[in-house]
Amino acid sequence: MDILPLKALVLVLVSCFAGLLYNHPSLFFNWERTIYKKPNFIIILADDVGWGDFGANWDLKKGTPNLDKIAEEGMRFVDFHSAASTCSPSRASLLTGRLGLRNGVTHNFAVSSVAGLPLNETTLAEVLKEAGYLTAMIGKWHLGHHGSFHPSFRGFDFYFGIPYSPDMGCTDTPGYNLPPCPACPRCSTTVSKHQKNCYPEIALPLFENLTIVQQPVNLTTLAAKFTEKVIHFIHYASQKGFPFFLYLALAHMHVPLVLSEASWNPSCQDPYGTYLKEMDALVGQIKDAVDSTAKEDTFLWFTGDNGPWSEKCDYAGSVGPYTGMWQRKKGGSSAKQTTWEGGHRVPTVAYWPGKIPANVTSPLMLSTLDIFPTLVSLANATLPPNRRFDGIDISEVLFGYSSKGHQTLFHPNSGAAGKYGEIQSLRLDQYKAFYLTASSSNNIGCFQVKTFF
Repeated sequence: MDILPLKALVLVLVSCFAGLLYNHPSLFFNWERTIYKKPNFIIILADDVGWGDFGANWDLKKGTPNLDKIAEEGMRFVDFHSAASTCSPSRASLLTGRLGLRNGVTHNFAVSSVAGLPLNETTLAEVLKEAGYLTAMIGKWHLGHHGSFHPSFRGFDFYFGIPYSPDMGCTDTPGYNLPPCPACPRCSTTVSKHQKNCYPEIALPLFENLTIVQQPVNLTTLAAKFTEKVIHFIHYASQKGFPFFLYLALAHMHVPLVLSEASWNPSCQDPYGTYLKEMDALVGQIKDAVDSTAKEDTFLWFTGDNGPWSEKCDYAGSVGPYTGMWQRKKGGSSAKQTTWEGGHRVPTVAYWPGKIPANVTSPLMLSTLDIFPTLVSLANATLPPNRRFDGIDISEVLFGYSSKGHQTLFHPNSGAAGKYGEIQSLRLDQYKAFYLTASSSNNIGCFQVKTFF
């Protein structure tokens, strides 16, 4: 009988052991996880926040100490843009990595809308869930609230929030708005004599998964409930050992500005500033929860869905230096809904101790479109095939290994038209070209070029 050489015997034993692992997926999966531990992701999306609201961006503002601290301990982006300048298109692009011209969401969904983000679009939550992540959406959804458009059917294991903007339904605490809206009527026979953009007939609902748990929602306690659910989810996922993806879409800083019971002051002279401090404190609580549970394994990314709603005057945020005064005669403004700079340049910070270098300011032109491909890359997952993505993987930028951002960015019109037609824009390096699309009776193809630096 032939005797195998020692090297051959070792090879046979190793091969058998490898085959044993292959036939036991759970063992093989555990071995694989020791090689690459998937990071946790928290995306915080503020609503209608201005670039100049952020103290680290604009010295005139001092109301965001927690966000300023995150900037000191992480990376701040000063040329970061929302993919659109209104709620639904911006959120759709964040969750798909694709512009509205590709994903089909170019305008806001209304309370009466029966559809939402097209079902043939793959969301970031669906990709990460397939990669083994526990997923949660907390906050404002605004991508369809009927049937399969509900977040519970778009890749999220857990959902707690409101289906659309807080001013798209009445509440018992109408808060600060311009024009002011009434509280929900107490009598079904009440005659509706409301101003435009108020919804006294529809009480704003609060969902937990598929169940309405409160209607009308109490806006004075909503922020506290969001925070409670966020912290509970972080602790739950950490205790179970799952990597997690948390998408927190805040109701702050969208009107109505409804202060919590702790922040309420009947003589308040600056409701927006007080509301901003409340949002900042909320972000600080979430950061503390991360630092106490999975600090080195969690990537936190804060940004905005679009710029401030300037039509709300004192109840709107600051665009900083991007006032847009030079182009107002052509129908522009610095507001959300427009393609002028204040409408889509948003305050953004990224925080991941030990991975993202501290106290770094990035001047690169980047976008919320980049969130999808970046997180998919960091999760060691695979982008959905057979589709074009407008975002880029900026993980090398985050880690300080690259200084390459977008060379061009397209800023689509998101619902607001100027005097001469819909105003679109294209950014190329430090230049931004504005052009108009209108009917044949108007001038077409007019454009202006503005140098930013």
